[in-house]
Amino acid sequence: MDRPHAHCVRCPPRGRTGPFGRPGVPRAAAFIFDIDGTIIDSMPFHERSWDVFLTRRGVPTVGEDFFRRTAGRTGVEVMRELFGSLSDADVQAFVREKESIYRELFAPEFREIAGFKAFARAAKAAGVRLACATAGDPDNIAFALGGLAMRDFFDAAVGAHDVARGKPEPDLFLLAAARIGADPGECLVFEDAPLGIEAARRAGMRAVAIASTVPADELGAPAHVVARAQDFTTLDPRELAARLST
Repeated sequence: MDRPHAHCVRCPPRGRTGPFGRPGVPRAAAFIFDIDGTIIDSMPFHERSWDVFLTRRGVPTVGEDFFRRTAGRTGVEVMRELFGSLSDADVQAFVREKESIYRELFAPEFREIAGFKAFARAAKAAGVRLACATAGDPDNIAFALGGLAMRDFFDAAVGAHDVARGKPEPDLFLLAAARIGADPGECLVFEDAPLGIEAARRAGMRAVAIASTVPADELGAPAHVVARAQDFTTLDPRELAARLST
Protein backbone atom coordinates (compact mmCIF):
# COMPACT_ATOMS: atom_id res chain seq x y z
CA MET A 1 0.00 0.00 0.00
CA ASP A 2 1.33 3.41 -0.88
CA ARG A 3 1.82 5.74 2.05
CA PRO A 4 -0.30 8.81 1.40
CA HIS A 5 0.99 12.10 2.67
CA ALA A 6 -1.02 14.62 4.67
CA HIS A 7 -1.98 17.77 2.80
CA CYS A 8 -2.08 20.74 5.14
CA VAL A 9 -1.54 24.44 4.79
CA ARG A 10 1.97 25.52 5.61
CA CYS A 11 1.12 28.42 7.82
CA PRO A 12 -1.85 30.13 9.49
CA PRO A 13 -3.36 33.40 8.33
CA ARG A 14 -1.16 36.37 9.12
CA GLY A 15 -1.54 37.67 12.64
CA ARG A 16 -3.50 34.68 14.00
CA THR A 17 -2.33 33.37 17.32
CA GLY A 18 -3.26 30.34 19.33
CA PRO A 19 -3.69 29.79 23.05
CA PHE A 20 -1.34 31.86 25.20
CA GLY A 21 -0.24 33.79 22.11
CA ARG A 22 1.32 30.82 20.34
CA PRO A 23 1.04 31.12 16.56
CA GLY A 24 -0.75 28.61 14.41
CA VAL A 25 -3.41 27.17 16.71
CA PRO A 26 -6.85 28.79 16.90
CA ARG A 27 -8.04 29.29 20.47
CA ALA A 28 -11.07 27.05 19.93
CA ALA A 29 -9.36 24.10 18.19
CA ALA A 30 -10.48 20.62 19.25
CA PHE A 31 -9.43 17.19 17.99
CA ILE A 32 -11.76 14.17 18.32
CA PHE A 33 -10.22 10.74 17.79
CA ASP A 34 -11.87 7.47 16.96
CA ILE A 35 -10.03 4.69 18.81
CA ASP A 36 -9.95 1.36 16.95
CA GLY A 37 -7.82 1.56 13.82
CA THR A 38 -7.22 5.27 14.37
CA ILE A 39 -5.09 5.54 17.49
CA ILE A 40 -4.48 1.83 18.16
CA ASP A 41 -3.75 -0.86 15.57
CA SER A 42 -6.61 -3.07 16.71
CA MET A 43 -8.78 -3.77 13.68
CA PRO A 44 -7.16 -7.10 12.66
CA PHE A 45 -7.85 -8.34 16.19
CA HIS A 46 -11.47 -7.20 16.06
CA GLU A 47 -11.84 -9.21 12.86
CA ARG A 48 -10.28 -12.26 14.48
CA SER A 49 -12.47 -11.88 17.57
CA TRP A 50 -15.61 -11.83 15.41
CA ASP A 51 -14.48 -15.06 13.73
CA VAL A 52 -13.90 -16.72 17.11
CA PHE A 53 -17.18 -15.48 18.56
CA LEU A 54 -19.29 -16.47 15.56
CA THR A 55 -17.66 -19.91 15.35
CA ARG A 56 -18.66 -20.49 18.98
CA ARG A 57 -22.22 -19.62 18.02
CA GLY A 58 -22.24 -21.88 14.97
CA VAL A 59 -22.54 -18.90 12.62
CA PRO A 60 -20.50 -18.85 9.38
CA THR A 61 -17.72 -16.30 9.39
CA VAL A 62 -18.84 -13.09 7.76
CA GLY A 63 -15.95 -11.94 5.56
CA GLU A 64 -14.07 -8.70 4.99
CA ASP A 65 -17.05 -6.82 3.53
CA PHE A 66 -18.89 -7.24 6.82
CA PHE A 67 -16.06 -5.67 8.79
CA ARG A 68 -15.81 -2.68 6.49
CA ARG A 69 -19.57 -2.22 6.44
CA THR A 70 -19.97 -2.31 10.20
CA ALA A 71 -16.78 -0.59 11.45
CA GLY A 72 -18.02 2.32 13.54
CA ARG A 73 -21.39 0.84 14.45
CA THR A 74 -22.00 -0.19 18.05
CA GLY A 75 -21.78 -3.80 19.14
CA VAL A 76 -25.48 -3.76 19.96
CA GLU A 77 -26.35 -2.64 16.42
CA VAL A 78 -24.16 -5.33 14.87
CA MET A 79 -25.45 -8.12 17.11
CA ARG A 80 -29.04 -7.25 16.25
CA GLU A 81 -28.18 -7.34 12.54
CA LEU A 82 -26.55 -10.75 12.89
CA PHE A 83 -28.97 -12.46 15.26
CA GLY A 84 -32.24 -10.61 14.79
CA SER A 85 -34.65 -10.55 17.71
CA LEU A 86 -32.76 -10.90 20.97
CA SER A 87 -33.50 -9.64 24.44
CA ASP A 88 -31.52 -6.65 25.59
CA ALA A 89 -29.81 -8.84 28.17
CA ASP A 90 -28.76 -11.38 25.53
CA VAL A 91 -27.44 -8.64 23.23
CA GLN A 92 -25.36 -7.13 26.01
CA ALA A 93 -24.03 -10.56 26.98
CA PHE A 94 -23.03 -11.27 23.38
CA VAL A 95 -21.26 -7.90 23.12
CA ARG A 96 -19.35 -8.50 26.36
CA GLU A 97 -18.27 -11.96 25.19
CA LYS A 98 -17.10 -10.78 21.79
CA GLU A 99 -15.17 -7.81 23.20
CA SER A 100 -13.55 -9.97 25.86
CA ILE A 101 -12.24 -12.21 23.09
CA TYR A 102 -10.89 -9.15 21.26
CA ARG A 103 -9.02 -7.85 24.30
CA GLU A 104 -7.55 -11.28 25.01
CA LEU A 105 -6.26 -11.51 21.43
CA PHE A 106 -4.90 -7.98 21.18
CA ALA A 107 -3.35 -7.55 24.65
CA PRO A 108 -0.13 -9.49 23.90
CA GLU A 109 0.42 -7.49 20.70
CA PHE A 110 -1.01 -4.13 21.74
CA ARG A 111 0.38 -1.22 19.72
CA GLU A 112 -0.47 2.33 18.79
CA ILE A 113 -0.93 3.60 15.27
CA ALA A 114 2.55 4.90 14.51
CA GLY A 115 3.22 8.36 15.85
CA PHE A 116 -0.08 8.81 17.67
CA LYS A 117 1.16 9.48 21.19
CA ALA A 118 3.76 11.99 20.05
CA PHE A 119 1.15 13.73 17.88
CA ALA A 120 -1.41 13.87 20.70
CA ARG A 121 1.11 15.22 23.21
CA ALA A 122 2.18 17.92 20.77
CA ALA A 123 -1.44 18.88 20.18
CA LYS A 124 -2.13 19.09 23.90
CA ALA A 125 0.99 21.16 24.46
CA ALA A 126 -0.29 23.57 21.80
CA GLY A 127 -3.56 24.01 23.69
CA VAL A 128 -5.81 21.85 21.51
CA ARG A 129 -8.71 20.21 23.35
CA LEU A 130 -8.73 16.43 22.90
CA ALA A 131 -11.50 13.82 23.05
CA CYS A 132 -12.13 10.23 21.99
CA ALA A 133 -15.37 9.08 20.37
CA THR A 134 -15.67 5.38 19.69
CA ALA A 135 -18.32 2.74 19.10
CA GLY A 136 -16.46 0.63 21.65
CA ASP A 137 -17.81 -0.15 25.10
CA PRO A 138 -16.41 1.16 28.42
CA ASP A 139 -14.15 -1.88 28.89
CA ASN A 140 -12.61 -1.40 25.45
CA ILE A 141 -12.08 2.30 26.09
CA ALA A 142 -10.32 1.58 29.39
CA PHE A 143 -8.26 -1.16 27.70
CA ALA A 144 -7.16 1.15 24.88
CA LEU A 145 -6.31 4.18 26.99
CA GLY A 146 -4.63 2.04 29.62
CA GLY A 147 -2.53 0.31 26.98
CA LEU A 148 -1.45 3.69 25.68
CA ALA A 149 -0.71 4.89 29.24
CA MET A 150 -3.14 7.76 28.54
CA ARG A 151 -6.02 7.05 30.94
CA ASP A 152 -6.19 10.65 32.18
CA PHE A 153 -4.86 12.32 29.05
CA PHE A 154 -8.04 13.21 27.15
CA ASP A 155 -10.53 15.90 28.11
CA ALA A 156 -13.43 13.51 27.39
CA ALA A 157 -14.09 9.98 26.15
CA VAL A 158 -17.42 8.94 24.63
CA GLY A 159 -18.47 5.38 23.78
CA ALA A 160 -21.32 3.17 22.65
CA HIS A 161 -22.87 3.24 26.13
CA ASP A 162 -23.39 7.00 25.81
CA VAL A 163 -25.49 7.07 22.62
CA ALA A 164 -28.37 5.26 20.97
CA ARG A 165 -26.84 5.28 17.48
CA GLY A 166 -23.37 4.49 16.23
CA LYS A 167 -21.67 5.82 13.13
CA PRO A 168 -22.49 7.01 10.46
CA GLU A 169 -24.89 8.92 12.69
CA PRO A 170 -23.18 11.96 14.25
CA ASP A 171 -24.19 11.26 17.86
CA LEU A 172 -20.78 10.17 19.18
CA PHE A 173 -18.92 13.14 17.74
CA LEU A 174 -21.56 15.67 18.76
CA LEU A 175 -21.56 14.37 22.34
CA ALA A 176 -17.76 14.44 22.49
CA ALA A 177 -17.77 18.04 21.27
CA ALA A 178 -20.37 19.00 23.84
CA ARG A 179 -18.36 17.44 26.65
CA ILE A 180 -15.27 19.48 25.80
CA GLY A 181 -17.27 22.66 25.15
CA ALA A 182 -16.55 22.83 21.43
CA ASP A 183 -18.81 23.80 18.55
CA PRO A 184 -18.83 21.36 15.61
CA GLY A 185 -17.02 23.85 13.40
CA GLU A 186 -14.16 23.96 15.90
CA CYS A 187 -13.61 20.19 15.74
CA LEU A 188 -11.36 18.04 13.60
CA VAL A 189 -12.21 14.33 13.60
CA PHE A 190 -9.58 11.62 13.07
CA GLU A 191 -11.07 8.47 11.54
CA ASP A 192 -10.03 5.28 9.77
CA ALA A 193 -13.43 4.05 8.54
CA PRO A 194 -15.86 5.27 5.87
CA LEU A 195 -18.76 5.30 8.36
CA GLY A 196 -16.72 7.48 10.70
CA ILE A 197 -15.76 9.89 7.92
CA GLU A 198 -19.46 10.19 7.06
CA ALA A 199 -20.38 10.68 10.73
CA ALA A 200 -17.99 13.63 10.90
CA ARG A 201 -19.70 15.19 7.88
CA ARG A 202 -23.13 14.73 9.43
CA ALA A 203 -21.83 16.34 12.62
CA GLY A 204 -20.69 19.40 10.67
CA MET A 205 -17.03 18.68 11.40
CA ARG A 206 -13.95 18.40 9.26
CA ALA A 207 -11.93 15.19 9.25
CA VAL A 208 -8.52 13.61 8.81
CA ALA A 209 -8.60 10.18 7.16
CA ILE A 210 -6.18 7.69 8.72
CA ALA A 211 -5.64 4.93 6.15
CA SER A 212 -4.36 2.32 8.60
CA THR A 213 -7.14 -0.16 7.91
CA VAL A 214 -8.78 0.85 4.63
CA PRO A 215 -6.72 2.13 1.66
CA ALA A 216 -6.96 5.89 1.25
CA ASP A 217 -8.80 5.62 -2.07
CA GLU A 218 -11.54 3.56 -0.41
CA LEU A 219 -12.08 6.27 2.20
CA GLY A 220 -13.20 8.55 -0.61
CA ALA A 221 -12.43 12.23 -1.09
CA PRO A 222 -15.27 14.17 0.50
CA ALA A 223 -14.85 17.91 0.78
CA HIS A 224 -14.74 17.92 4.59
CA VAL A 225 -11.60 15.73 4.68
CA VAL A 226 -8.65 18.11 5.04
CA ALA A 227 -5.82 15.55 5.17
CA ARG A 228 -5.09 11.88 4.56
CA ALA A 229 -2.24 9.84 6.01
CA GLN A 230 -1.47 6.22 6.80
CA ASP A 231 -0.46 7.10 10.36
CA PHE A 232 0.44 10.13 12.48
CA THR A 233 4.12 10.37 11.63
CA THR A 234 3.52 12.77 8.73
CA LEU A 235 0.92 14.94 10.48
CA ASP A 236 1.57 18.24 12.26
CA PRO A 237 -1.07 19.20 14.87
CA ARG A 238 -0.44 22.94 14.50
CA GLU A 239 -0.92 22.84 10.74
CA LEU A 240 -4.07 20.76 11.10
CA ALA A 241 -5.52 23.01 13.80
CA ALA A 242 -4.87 25.99 11.57
CA ARG A 243 -7.20 24.46 8.99
CA LEU A 244 -10.07 25.02 11.41
CA SER A 245 -9.64 28.77 11.00
CA THR A 246 -9.86 28.76 7.19
